[in-house]
Amino acid sequence: MTVTEQLSALQQILRSGELSSLFQPIVSLSEQRILGYEALSRGPSNSPLHAPLTLFAVARHAGRLSELEMACRQSACKAFSAQSLEGKLFLNVSPESLLEPSHQPGRTLQLLQAFGIPPSQVVIELTEHAPTEDFALLDTALHHYRAMGFSIALDDLGAGYSSLRLWSELRPDYVKIDRHFIDGIHLDPVKREFVGSILKMAQASRAQVIAEGIELAEELTVLAEMGVDLVQGYLLSRPLDKPPREIGQLRPRLQGAPGSMGEDGCDLAALLNEQPAVDQHTAIAEVLEAFRNQANLNSLAVLDEQHQPVGIVHRHSLSDALLKPFATDLFARKPIRRLMSQDFLAVERTQSLQKVSRLLTSRARQRIEEDFIITQDGRYLGLGRVIDVLKLITEQKLQQARHANPLTLLPGNVPIQQCLTRLLQQRREAAVCYVDIDSFKPFNDLYGYAKGDEVLLCLAQCLSEKVDPVRDFVGHIGGDDFLLVLGSAEWRDKLSRLIEDFQSQCRRFYRDEHLQAGCFSAHNRQGQQQEFPLLTLSIGVVHLRSEDCAQLDAAQLAELASEAKRQAKDVPGYSLQIIDRLSA
Repeated sequence: MTVTEQLSALQQILRSGELSSLFQPIVSLSEQRILGYEALSRGPSNSPLHAPLTLFAVARHAGRLSELEMACRQSACKAFSAQSLEGKLFLNVSPESLLEPSHQPGRTLQLLQAFGIPPSQVVIELTEHAPTEDFALLDTALHHYRAMGFSIALDDLGAGYSSLRLWSELRPDYVKIDRHFIDGIHLDPVKREFVGSILKMAQASRAQVIAEGIELAEELTVLAEMGVDLVQGYLLSRPLDKPPREIGQLRPRLQGAPGSMGEDGCDLAALLNEQPAVDQHTAIAEVLEAFRNQANLNSLAVLDEQHQPVGIVHRHSLSDALLKPFATDLFARKPIRRLMSQDFLAVERTQSLQKVSRLLTSRARQRIEEDFIITQDGRYLGLGRVIDVLKLITEQKLQQARHANPLTLLPGNVPIQQCLTRLLQQRREAAVCYVDIDSFKPFNDLYGYAKGDEVLLCLAQCLSEKVDPVRDFVGHIGGDDFLLVLGSAEWRDKLSRLIEDFQSQCRRFYRDEHLQAGCFSAHNRQGQQQEFPLLTLSIGVVHLRSEDCAQLDAAQLAELASEAKRQAKDVPGYSLQIIDRLSA
């Protein structure tokens, strides 16, 4: 197709408005609901410009990008309004189109008003395909959008020319991670590190992270365990002209992924306050009376006919709204849905305390005096208080500190026991490894306890570097005994690297003559002088499979690992003994 033909096809599309809009759901895992939809545009099905990449490339080359994007927005708003879709509408906007001389500010707002869509429901999603140099002008344009009530999202983080600078300078409400970093994240620790860094930066800048391009259940599981709450991708739903409207219509059953082996697995029963809720049609005067009659009532959940939360009313925000002149008379008979907040956090009772804590701290507008909603299978159970979450988290941290090894600060025997119990309850395949240092006592006697402590700290560091906090666990049993639980399929490779690292790191602890000789002389347990080889590791491994979990308790599993370690110690030098089948 020649350039002239492409330009002619573009002219025809812009003249006739022959564009179609598809919508892909963006899902909140914690709230078990569809947060909103990203609008995606397509050219006419019989046109050579049907594919969006070709369509937008031709418009960019022709200097008509702003014109095309406005036509796409009109198509999206029309379809969104016609279907009465709920939640946020994410509209793609190229930064370069905002900077085009032909761009006319205010047209998007006029468009939304024509279709009855409030700006608070719309997210302007910046999609960067070319370098952005005029940050000052772009910042002015986005402040213009924000002043009208729009939210801002930054698309394809990590793929754009200047996306990190855009994030730093524009402070978007949402950040979408480029699908390159999502693809195969369950197999790639570097990608998990990248996403973990994004989550930390998002928390600091009070932005919400959206992981897009999810195609595998394993990717979704890892992202959920890492604390990513908003997700999007083919696994859940492809872009459709009539997208799913309820969470139950999505492909997989979305129940938050299990926490890591080292994370507390308790549900939110301890936080649950079984407060009454109100129907969304309840008169505001009745709600106000409920707050007046109960001095300790901080919030009320607002429910629909299916007993599912659709909003929340906080005492302070209701009071603020009714302080305006004539407000009480004006609103008294109106339904509470007119004044309720739709910006609320709802979490399933089965969620872990740590997951809820991460969600609360990642919310830009969460106040400590505001409650959150607890549900079961999406139906209202009661309310939870932010202050109670903080108290429980603090208590857990203190408890963990009490049970940590004082030298290495790794979890001690109580957390180890809890980890093994959770592992069996979750029926997860894992390698349970008992790690012991050979010749440690004579080394300690010869070189002194200070040098021995350095060796223990060295091993603790080597072990910790092999641990993926999402899947694995490392604990210090005591002395030179450690427990390592590896939940990934590459556990053999990790143990091989552990042996190599420890052997390399230990060289600095020996005197030159012992290093050259490959051994040292010290007293044995009978008080006799004896030659001992340099420090090595004996590792006993229980390869636990899901079908084995029902047969064991934590004590039996620990004893099996200890037995495997004893067998490994019977082999001179570095040794690995694996108990591979428990069901045989």
